[in-house]
Amino acid sequence: MSTITLLLGGWAAMAVVMTALWLVQLRTRNAGIVDVAWSFGTGLVAVAFALGTDGWLPRRLLVAGLAGFWGLRLGFYLRARMRADVEEDVRYREFRRQHGGNVQAFLFGFFQLQAVWAVLFAIPMLLAARNPITAFGPLDALGILLWIVALGGESVADRQLARFRSDPANRGAVCRAGLWRYSRHPNYFFEWIHWWAYVAIGIAGPLGWVTLFGPAVMLVFLLKITGIPLLERRLLESRGDAYREYQRTTSPFFPWPPRESA
Repeated sequence: MSTITLLLGGWAAMAVVMTALWLVQLRTRNAGIVDVAWSFGTGLVAVAFALGTDGWLPRRLLVAGLAGFWGLRLGFYLRARMRADVEEDVRYREFRRQHGGNVQAFLFGFFQLQAVWAVLFAIPMLLAARNPITAFGPLDALGILLWIVALGGESVADRQLARFRSDPANRGAVCRAGLWRYSRHPNYFFEWIHWWAYVAIGIAGPLGWVTLFGPAVMLVFLLKITGIPLLERRLLESRGDAYREYQRTTSPFFPWPPRESA
């Protein structure tokens, strides 16, 4: 199947899904479902890309497995978190406040934008699968290792935070348990590491440099747009001086030994 056909097919499928979920959020008043759909959708689109493209079959199956499992893990995690939260995510509440009576038109565009982003983020996975080298090599091994470290680290960080939050004695406190002692957002850091797996697997193939799009754009999103800035604004409102001290002593993203507390 041609690359253009794969890209257009992936976009069309995601556009239909996002339209249906936009209609769902009209009833539920919870737009957080778009994050769940993006995770599942990007993983499934990547699987379809890997299985439908040209390239050495064992590597295509490898990339399909890595991308598919990543999407399922992240999607189920976000789905469970959304169900546990009483309120809609702060990002979408802020959208409703900012756009008022026009919020549904804005959200429809936002949902459709996520359909586009799902396809764009699946492109590095597609290119990794298209790598024509007919044998696994050191870069493939590096990619698998990065994937294991990334999903393992992210899963550990998620469990540590969930365990901390489940203790009523920690209500209103800042989590510094385990990985959270060394980074204020270790889950984001390991999510970013995940995208380097497809760089390692695909960099030697045609247009392999495009795989760098994944970690580069994800880093911008996490550090500047929808990740850390919005989350830390909410945490400063809810945790106050305790979180300001955490900011002062703990690296925002890259794990690093904490500075001395004041």
